[in-house]
Amino acid sequence: MSTTDNVLLKSVDNQVAVLTLNRPDVMNSFNFALLHALQAEIEAIDADPDIRVVIIIGSGDKAFSAGADLKERRSYTPEQVKEFIYTIRNLFTRIEYMRKPAIAAVNGVALGGGTELAMACDIRIAAGTATMGQTETRLAIIPGAGGTQRLPRLVGKGVAKEMIFTGRRVGAEEALRIGLVNTVCDPEDLMAEAGNVAAMICETGPIAIEQAKYAINYGMETDLHTGMAIESNAYWVCIPTEDRIEGLAAFREKRKPVYKGK
Repeated sequence: MSTTDNVLLKSVDNQVAVLTLNRPDVMNSFNFALLHALQAEIEAIDADPDIRVVIIIGSGDKAFSAGADLKERRSYTPEQVKEFIYTIRNLFTRIEYMRKPAIAAVNGVALGGGTELAMACDIRIAAGTATMGQTETRLAIIPGAGGTQRLPRLVGKGVAKEMIFTGRRVGAEEALRIGLVNTVCDPEDLMAEAGNVAAMICETGPIAIEQAKYAINYGMETDLHTGMAIESNAYWVCIPTEDRIEGLAAFREKRKPVYKGK
C-alpha cells in the first residue's frame, strides 16, 4: 500500500485500486491536502491501463467523510473558500467523468462533501451503519460540490429539496429506499461487497465499460433522441475492437473471454 502524504492511502490488487481517505481523527474531512492527493491519484488511475475500477472508502469504521474540514475552513479568507469550492467541485466532476467506474464504499458518516463524493461515484454501497445527508443549509451555506445537481438526479427533485432544505440525515435503509445508494450490507461485509462488484466489472470489456459510462453520463443530460445518437456512436467504437471478436469467440467456445482493452 502506498501513501500520499498519509492523508490518502492507495492499494491495487487484481486490477482494482482502493483509495482510502485517511484523516480519521477528523472523520476523513476534506482539506486542500486531501483534495490535491485525491486529484493526483484519480488522474493516475484513469491513465493506467492495468486498473479497471476504483473503490473509495474512509479510514476507520466511523466515517466515509464528514465533508469539508470546518475547523480548518475557519481560518480561510473568502477567496480561499472560493478556491476550496472550485477545487472540490471540479475534482468530484473529474471522478464522475473518468473513464473507469468508481465505487463508493460508504462505511459510516457521509455528510456534505462526503455525500457529494459518493454521488460522484458510479455505484454506492453502504454499510448498514452509514448516515448520509446534505447538511450545509444548517451552516447557512448550500451544497457546493454538486449536491444541488446530483442529488435530485438520483432521488428526484422533491426528495432532494426536502433533504437539502431541512439538512436532515438519512440512514442506510432510507438511502437505499430513495435510490441514493445501490446496496446496503453489514459493515464487516462492505469491502467484500464492493470487491465483488468490482470483480464483476473486471470480467467485462474495458472499452465497452468506458463507452457505456460515456453514453449514460452524456445521454442523461440531453433529450432521448440525442441520447440515442450518443449511444449509437459509443456502440460504433466497440465494433472494430479485438475484444468484441474475443467475446463472440468465447461465447461460441463456451469459455470465459480474455479481454485486453483493444
